[in-house]
Amino acid sequence: MSEPVLSIRGLERTYVTEAGSLTVLRGVDLDVQPGEIVGLIGPSGSGKSSLLHAAGLLEHPNAGRISILGVDCSNLPERERTRVRLATIGFVYQFHHLLPEFSALDNVALPMMIAGMERRTASERAGRLLADLGLKDRTHHQPAQLSGGEQQRVAIARALANSPRLLLADEPTGNLDPTTSGAVFDSLYALARSQGVAAVVATHNLELASHMDRVFALKDGHLEEQAR
Repeated sequence: MSEPVLSIRGLERTYVTEAGSLTVLRGVDLDVQPGEIVGLIGPSGSGKSSLLHAAGLLEHPNAGRISILGVDCSNLPERERTRVRLATIGFVYQFHHLLPEFSALDNVALPMMIAGMERRTASERAGRLLADLGLKDRTHHQPAQLSGGEQQRVAIARALANSPRLLLADEPTGNLDPTTSGAVFDSLYALARSQGVAAVVATHNLELASHMDRVFALKDGHLEEQAR
């Protein structure tokens, strides 16, 4: 078996609240292989977002090790964590967070230009990604001119713009109606598959989760693989 894109060992996360300490992750272990799409289920507050934020190097866990492409990122300086995050990881959230004054094309091209890609090349790749997601005729529309499902497809294209090795999606269809939710998930799944991206997708939708390669449930801070 090849080296995991993401390897997590002994992850622990505790928050201090007015009511006292709240532990949401208790010694979580997880490996995600290249091209594998893993589902993460659990009720609100179970720690799904905390796990994704730690895996994406956005938060520091209280204990544990996070390795990306074989590199232990747990104790890297913040600047190096940011470099790994920008070069390796794509994020999709429940709310699209698109820049309202930019077109769909520019929203997708911008991360590539920030990474140093020439504008024309970035725009061409952005156009291809949007076309792959069924948005060929919507590339020059601003977010307010797009439906909720179309906006989320633009967010998916943006997350994959810099060819990340790891995609982390936190309830990417949670703000959509069931029909749109299924269509957007199918788009995410197909594009991630075609690009060979390792993905962890947190969702409360058990029907969507059933289409993933493996599914884990977070329960009492522990990760339990679900029978298929």
